[in-house]
Amino acid sequence: MQLEELIAKVSRLSAARQQEVFDFVAFLEQRYSDEKDAEQTDWSDQQFHALSVEQATRGLEEEPDLYSEDDLKERWQ
Repeated sequence: MQLEELIAKVSRLSAARQQEVFDFVAFLEQRYSDEKDAEQTDWSDQQFHALSVEQATRGLEEEPDLYSEDDLKERWQ
């Protein structure tokens, strides 16, 4: 659809419907600018650390327990 065709269609709508089109375009503009900003944003150290830990421990909850809690306690006399 060409811009001229879009303008012609929107101009035939009532003022209330034109406002809806305007609001929707503003919504799309904000939505896609937020995604673009998110893609360009550098990760903070905290975000990178959280992702690194998440990736390093992924799947560990499915691993069988090799040691009991008693095996892990160090006994002092």
